[in-house]
Amino acid sequence: MKTILIVEDVELNRDLLVQLLEDDYRLVLAEDGQAALEKAAQSKPDLILMDLSLPRMDGWEATRRLKADGSLSKIPVIVLSAHAMRGDEERARASGCDDFLTKPIDEALLYEKIARHLGN
Repeated sequence: MKTILIVEDVELNRDLLVQLLEDDYRLVLAEDGQAALEKAAQSKPDLILMDLSLPRMDGWEATRRLKADGSLSKIPVIVLSAHAMRGDEERARASGCDDFLTKPIDEALLYEKIARHLGN
C-alpha cells in the first residue's frame, strides 16, 4: 500500500482528506511545515499533499527544503491551496511542487492527480 503524507493545519480539511484516502492509502499526518519535513524523513512517503499556509514553516519553504534533500527530492508534492491568485501556481511550482490543486478540493481531480503521480 502506498503512503501519502498529508500536510494540513486545518482539522476539518485534514479530516476530509483522511476520509477520502484512508481506504486506499497509508496516511501520515503533519500539521505544519517543520513536522512535514520530520515525518517525510521518517516515513519516506510515496506522495505529499502540501497546504501552503501553515504555522511554524509554510508550505512554500517546506517544499523547497524537501526538494533540496537528496533522499526526499523525488517524492511528488501536490500543493492543495486556497491560494488561487494569479501567479500562485507558478510560485508553487518554482518552490518545487509537482502539481497544484485549489481548495475547495475537487475530489475527482484529486484522485486523478494522485493516480498520475503514483502511476496507478
